Amino acid sequence: MDVDTRLLRSFLAVAEEGSLTRAAERVFVSQPALTKQIRQLENQLGMRLFDRSHTGMALTDAGHELAGRTPQLLTAWDDAVRATRATGRQSTRVLRVGFVASAANEATQDVVAEFARRRPGWRAELRQASWSNPSAGLTDGEVDAALLRLPFPGQDALRVEVLFREARWVALPSGHPLAGRTEVDFRELWDEPFVAAPEQTGAWRDHWLAADEREGRPVRIGAVTEQPDDWLSAIASGYGIALAPESAARFYARPGVVYRPVTGVSPTRVAVAWAPADDRNPVVRDFVRCCLDLARTS
Repeated sequence: MDVDTRLLRSFLAVAEEGSLTRAAERVFVSQPALTKQIRQLENQLGMRLFDRSHTGMALTDAGHELAGRTPQLLTAWDDAVRATRATGRQSTRVLRVGFVASAANEATQDVVAEFARRRPGWRAELRQASWSNPSAGLTDGEVDAALLRLPFPGQDALRVEVLFREARWVALPSGHPLAGRTEVDFRELWDEPFVAAPEQTGAWRDHWLAADEREGRPVRIGAVTEQPDDWLSAIASGYGIALAPESAARFYARPGVVYRPVTGVSPTRVAVAWAPADDRNPVVRDFVRCCLDLARTS
């Protein structure tokens, strides 16, 4: 019997979280889709894996047995996939680097150039991901390393080194009452509708809503977007405002959208990330060193 590893990952998320809601956020799917996946796996195996109740999802005896074996199975598969892809990239001398939005800002091109200098014949191929994939393909092995904003789902399972911090500003429609200000206090934004990333991005979405810095005040969502262009359009159209890195004013300038500094909210962090399996990969290590060295000198 063949089982899709996607179903096993979904099963393991529910087993470890004990909740469909939390597990759905972890694997970036809707709760109904996750429920369907669990039922599909149970049908394939011909037995129940969970006892469902209003308090959550409890493993059956069969579920406990599968939960004990699944992590090792998935780790072995992930290692095999990563090694296969890495071997293919070695032959073409391409290091795939994922990023979301503006990556490491102006430093990105310097990192790429320094990597090429240290690894003659190699090139870093940048791959932009949507906001619904805040690890930029790193968690599923699509890329070898990534330049990311913290925090993001799956971060604890990866190696992460912070490169620098950057102030969070606010992006406003140009006609907004606060657009004429030189600076805005975050408290003045608490009741505003926000343009948000998809709910499945979990902690990453919450960070850009500053959900834990509102003293319990709930967030109003005006629109949900996955790409910078859609995000800018939603703001310019007046569907909401959004927190953004200071550099967005340079990278994502657009008529109808203005950026203003915000006080009373913590900065965002930019990091380089890679898989633990690549700790001994000399090419990945060189790229990480490029990032860290340039961060120290900037």
